[in-house]
Amino acid sequence: MATAAAGALVLAGCASPQKAPATADVAVSRNAVENAVSAGAAELAPEEITAARDKMMRANAALAAKDYKLARELAVQAQADAKLAQSKARSAKATAASQALDEDLRVLRQEVDRANAAQPATQQ
Repeated sequence: MATAAAGALVLAGCASPQKAPATADVAVSRNAVENAVSAGAAELAPEEITAARDKMMRANAALAAKDYKLARELAVQAQADAKLAQSKARSAKATAASQALDEDLRVLRQEVDRANAAQPATQQ
């Protein structure tokens, strides 16, 4: 009887640590999705952020169903998808900024070339 009670305590102890990490993983994935959305992923990486949101919702459902292993796996996948979406969004923004800078430099060079071409004519 004492052995059975000890076994029950061990099993109860094993269940709790699994719940806490799964809950933490789901929270981390939720935060990663929010960060990706803040970075503009909804517009710039819609497929990736949709996948992340879907996996996060499925992780929440698994957590509610007390399937902590599945919740953890889906949360980790959602976090990876969200980080990819965030990286793609930041990359797209950096590319757009670089292209805008290139265009500004091109216009500036044209203005300098025009000013240099007009300068000798006014000095004569």
